[in-house]
Amino acid sequence: MFSVAILYAMSRLEDKVTVITGASSGIGRAIALACAGEGAQVVVNYNRSRGRAQDVVREIKGLPGQAVAIQADVADQDSVNSLLEKVTTRFGRIDVWVNNAGADILTGSGAELTDREKLSGLIDVDLRGTIQCCWSVAEIMQRQGGGVILNMSWDQAIHGYQGTNPQMFSAVKAGVTAFSRSLARTVAPAVRVNVLAPGWIATAFANDVMDEEYYSERIAEIPLKRFGTPDDVARAAVFLASDEASYITGAVLNIGGGIV
Repeated sequence: MFSVAILYAMSRLEDKVTVITGASSGIGRAIALACAGEGAQVVVNYNRSRGRAQDVVREIKGLPGQAVAIQADVADQDSVNSLLEKVTTRFGRIDVWVNNAGADILTGSGAELTDREKLSGLIDVDLRGTIQCCWSVAEIMQRQGGGVILNMSWDQAIHGYQGTNPQMFSAVKAGVTAFSRSLARTVAPAVRVNVLAPGWIATAFANDVMDEEYYSERIAEIPLKRFGTPDDVARAAVFLASDEASYITGAVLNIGGGIV
C-alpha cells in the first residue's frame, strides 16, 4: 500500500495535469498515487480494467491531487486521439505524460500466448503505443509551451538477460530507450523526455508466478539484495516529472538495485 508519509512536504506537481497510461495496477497505480500526493490532477488511463481504475481514483480521494479514470487502448491511434481530446477538453492542457502501459506476457492469459503473439503484443503496446502517444502529446505540449514525457524501459534492455521472453522484452524496451533519446533532442527545449528503467519489481509476476528458487536466484544477483517496489519507481517518476529535474532530458534512470 502506498504511504502518503513517504511523500514530500512540498507539492512538486501541484495542479499539473498528469496522464499515466496503464494506471489501474502495479507501477502505474503507484505513479498515479505518488503524483496525486504531490498535488497533480491525475488521469488514470486503463484499457480493460475499469473497476481497478475506479479503485485508484477512490484511493486518490483525500490526497492533495484529484483524479479521473479514462479508457483508451494505446495500441490504437484513434483511441489515443480520443483520450487526448477528453483530457484537453476537461483540463485544457497536459503537463506530464507517463507511458506506463505495457503488454502482459508473463501472467494470466498472456503467459499462454505463443512467442509470436507475445512479440506482437509487446510491439503494438509497449513500442508503437509509446511512440504514437509521444508524437501526439508532444505536439500538444509544444503548442502550450512545455511539458514532460516519461517512457518506460527495462534496466537490462541493453545489458541483456537470458530467455525467450527477455529477448523480446529487451528488443522492444531498447527500442523505447533509443526512440526516447532521439525524441528528447527533437522536442527540446520546450518538452523534456526521460526514461524510467525498472529492474526486478515486486509486481504480479514476482508475487504470483515466481517460485521460491527463482526468486532467491534473482535476489542473489541484485547488489541491494531485494526486489524493488512500485513505490520505488513512483518516487523516481515524481522527481523526473517535477521542476527539480528541469535540466534533465534524454536520460535513462535505472531503478534496479544496481544489477546493471
